[in-house]
Amino acid sequence: MKVQLVALSLTLVGSCATLRHTEKIEKLKESITYENTQTVERYLNSITEDELKEHVYKFSSDDFKGRRAGEFGHHKASKFIKDYYVEQGIKSPLGSKYYQYVPESYFSEGIKDSQNVIAYIEGSEFPEEVIIISAHSDHEGYNDTEIYNGADDNGSGTAAVLEMAQAFKKAASEGHAPKRSVVFLHLTGEEVGLNGSRYYTQYPIFSMKNTVANLNIDMIGRVDDSHQDNEEYIYIIGADRLSTELHFISEEANEQFTNLELDYRLNKDNDPNRYYYRSDHYNFAQKGVPVIFYFNGEHEDYHEPTDTPEKINYPLLEKRTKLIFATAWYLANSENRIVVDVDS
Repeated sequence: MKVQLVALSLTLVGSCATLRHTEKIEKLKESITYENTQTVERYLNSITEDELKEHVYKFSSDDFKGRRAGEFGHHKASKFIKDYYVEQGIKSPLGSKYYQYVPESYFSEGIKDSQNVIAYIEGSEFPEEVIIISAHSDHEGYNDTEIYNGADDNGSGTAAVLEMAQAFKKAASEGHAPKRSVVFLHLTGEEVGLNGSRYYTQYPIFSMKNTVANLNIDMIGRVDDSHQDNEEYIYIIGADRLSTELHFISEEANEQFTNLELDYRLNKDNDPNRYYYRSDHYNFAQKGVPVIFYFNGEHEDYHEPTDTPEKINYPLLEKRTKLIFATAWYLANSENRIVVDVDS
């Protein structure tokens, strides 16, 4: 009898927890449904393929010599990002320098010190809570005959972050500042071991406890072989691993604004590619921060000097960027921050 009562008690506790969670999701859905979608769309539509194309062509030009971490080309690329934020009037939590320096000790193979670049829009109600939108800025560098320009990897992600920053800045300037702070983080050393994100999560500018979510972008400008018949897709990795609410918000943002196919096949625990562990979001997840990794999959130009800007699908890059912006908008403006409710 005692065993039966304990079992019944556990069942009731589980049922109550499920009910509370269902009620919370319903309230979250209600708040999203009645969000002023015209306001979201106004700033969503300031993200354009022409501006994304301009960013990608500049960032993946020969001027930056393949952007290898610790080398002159990446230093120059970091300055390009910083100058963009200064020009747009988007501040850094680090003041005038915008750089979080990552020491040589965090690298191997003779790589010198490098830097993450960070800017943000301060939240109007909960400024200490942050949504981090990230993309790595480094790539493979160059050799005696070729430059690895990395237009998709990760010129596409970098361009997306710059465009979203401009959209959030425009919204803030017109009286629609996000409730939570939105951070734009350009990470170094991803290609050589996720070094920039490892350093940031160990020495965060905003505490990990106050980091609501990390939306990480790494290659969103191309179409892989699995989607040649349907390019309207994006791989979503990690969204449900720590927070069911993050997964829900991602799906709702897509349903309302972009209607892409959200492909989850690479999110499976048994995915042999193990992409969940291979980009900068993973260091945030290790600290208990809910994450989404946005990815278009590998293609024939992956880590090749042929990853060049004319091969980017710019209308698709625009649509994917809009999905990430809408997701970030909801995360930043929801009544309550999302919670960690899944054991990873």
